Amino acid sequence: MEPNKNTSSEKLPFEAAIDKAGFGLYSYLLTLLTGFGIISFGCIGYGSTFLVPTSACELGTTASQQGMLAAGPVVGLILGGMGWGYLADTRGRRLVLMISLISSSVVNLIGTLSVNWVMLLIVQFLASLLASGVYSMSMTLLSESVPMAKRNIVVLMVSSLFLLAQGIMALLAIPIIPLRFSIHLPALGIYWNSWRTLMLVYSLPNLVTALCVFFMQESPKFVFSKGDEDRALQILRVIHNVNHLKSKEELQVKGLLKDESILSAGPSSTKDQIVPLFKAPLLKYTIIVTLLYMFQQIGSFVVWLPVIADQFIRIIQTGEGTDLTMCGVLDMEAAPADPDATPCALNETSMLMVLGIGVLQSVFNICISLLINTVGRRNIAMIVTSLCGISGILVNLVPNVIGSAVLFAIMLLGIVSLGLYTAIAVALFPTHLRAMAIALPMTGGRITVFASIQILNLLLTNNCDVGFYLFGSLFAVSAIVASFLPDDRRLQAPKPVLTKQESIREEPHQVNGNQTRNLAD
Repeated sequence: MEPNKNTSSEKLPFEAAIDKAGFGLYSYLLTLLTGFGIISFGCIGYGSTFLVPTSACELGTTASQQGMLAAGPVVGLILGGMGWGYLADTRGRRLVLMISLISSSVVNLIGTLSVNWVMLLIVQFLASLLASGVYSMSMTLLSESVPMAKRNIVVLMVSSLFLLAQGIMALLAIPIIPLRFSIHLPALGIYWNSWRTLMLVYSLPNLVTALCVFFMQESPKFVFSKGDEDRALQILRVIHNVNHLKSKEELQVKGLLKDESILSAGPSSTKDQIVPLFKAPLLKYTIIVTLLYMFQQIGSFVVWLPVIADQFIRIIQTGEGTDLTMCGVLDMEAAPADPDATPCALNETSMLMVLGIGVLQSVFNICISLLINTVGRRNIAMIVTSLCGISGILVNLVPNVIGSAVLFAIMLLGIVSLGLYTAIAVALFPTHLRAMAIALPMTGGRITVFASIQILNLLLTNNCDVGFYLFGSLFAVSAIVASFLPDDRRLQAPKPVLTKQESIREEPHQVNGNQTRNLAD
């Protein structure tokens, strides 16, 4: 009996230890919390998609000012992403995540008292700046707290919940935006009305998420990477106990084997976090993943989706435009507004349409999640980008409003590629660089989205067809870029023995439960 006891409590590599901690209640709770947290991030970072058109009447914004309001939060996401990535890699995922959630929510609440569009722009920029790390930090915390065999699936499942964010925001807007109350606040010279109430509602999920994160554990992998083996073991025991509530058996791990691929050499500077990403063997994959994010401009259409859907539904409800393309419909004058409707309120049917597209995107993401281990991350990314990119090119070549709308919906499904890119980045980069490695490409993508929002706003008004041809073609080219990534299904060779200096950039990875070489090799 003694040998068996020693075997069950021996020192193990970190990944073997977290496998023993299992996948159970704690893992499910953290997955759901991560999904809710990313939806709350969407309410802050992308709430402007509903606030911009609905606040236009009170604030008197022009088309160009509305474009700036829509793009302002994106600038915040651009500037803040890498900073939060650095803090998460050096100070911890959980603490920095809570700070980001609380601060962004408080600033967004201040925005409900905006006296003009400039103040609203500044406040939403600051709120997005403070919230910009929520996505990458949440995903990193989740991926480092579950067994490797479940890592791909939980990341993609959370991405499915994120795809519902805009639809959930639309669902929240449906009962609030039509409200006709208007309370004068003489001290500020403003009227508290429906769009301000909606902005308040969008601020609350971040606070709820922060409260829930307080009761969760720090990433055990991050703690171990900082050399605190005892605390890492304590966290693993908590995870194990919650995952196995019906069992009184303790986690049978005596200690964690030292692994230079996980352990970091003390405090690191911003340079230490960024420079390795631009050196071999990681440089190639930094460039590829960044390009994939930059070529993914479906987000620009998503930003304007409530406005596009509103125009589409108003025209369709008149019974006209059945033989037009999507751009033909957008070029028509909107149907006369209902005189009893709240000024600048979005059509209720159009908001349900936004919700429906979100559900469709989420279901599509779940489907590809089920195929991820069989087909491979890279191959699915190539299929999705080519299919959705080509659909975007064809949108205005079909002279039928329903057919054109279907192709447009297929194009919008391409947003699921963001989850694939995150899963690819998690697998490609080592622990001590991972949050920065996710934040850096996302920052590149957000920079291009900022420019694209302005360009698309202009093109939808003056040359709609070019917008679809341009962004559809760019997205289709992503399939060629992704082809330079390794096929993760075939990386089954054992990890070679490395010197200490070489191994500092390496980290063991698994595909379908088997030990493999690092994808960065």
